[in-house]
Amino acid sequence: MATVQESFPTVPTEGRSLPAFGIVGWRWISRNPAVAITPVLLPFIFLYFLSLISPPDLLPLEIVGAMLFTMQNIGSWTLGDSAFWRIECSLQDLFVASPLSRVRYLFGIAFSNLIAMLPALAILTALLAWVGGARGYPLTPLGAVALFAALFTMWVLFSSIGIAISSRIQTQREIWPVGNLTFTILGMLSPLYYPLKALPPLWQDAARFLPTTYAALLVQGALGITPASPTQLLLYAGLLAVCALAGLTITLRLYRWGEA
Repeated sequence: MATVQESFPTVPTEGRSLPAFGIVGWRWISRNPAVAITPVLLPFIFLYFLSLISPPDLLPLEIVGAMLFTMQNIGSWTLGDSAFWRIECSLQDLFVASPLSRVRYLFGIAFSNLIAMLPALAILTALLAWVGGARGYPLTPLGAVALFAALFTMWVLFSSIGIAISSRIQTQREIWPVGNLTFTILGMLSPLYYPLKALPPLWQDAARFLPTTYAALLVQGALGITPASPTQLLLYAGLLAVCALAGLTITLRLYRWGEA
């Protein structure tokens, strides 16, 4: 039997999966613009009410939290897509039989959902630059690098968590409750919309086991929103990396690929 390369010698067979997944994400937005609006609404609901009841100086911190919370929710979206494609469309069986590895498949679904999240992240970034500058917390190069690194780490980690959980789901009716329960709890336990010191001591101890906590502390410290020395910033970055690597190791072990 002739291979694809033998039948179509001028057609490239590598480097096409990521752009293809990107087109899937873009077509999702172009056919249904509400997809791009939905990720904006939930963070802005929190921001609106927090702006009414919290001190004005905390607004930049809350905007950072909204960005991190938005990126974390990609996990719920990748969970839904991966489970739907596997259960309803049987697409995962096709990818398992293809040369595409499970890691490239993971990044493909994560990249597709990132395309849908970009409008929300762009709006929140512009809002952070505007409000932060007005409140005395400008978006400095160090702050921008810390913000990008934290968002990228959370994108990879929570996308992998979402896909790992999706491989254990057996019916479509489980997708919505499992996804929302998992990622909402993770987002609420972490100090995204409030300083870590504002939490009760027991809650603080629990939050220190979550990677989102160190992503928030890193960005807040780099922007000067909360006091942090260079040593503390390095510590937060290191702990975020350790939590992310531990999470990736666990999720890749839990993820069912060929046998699902």
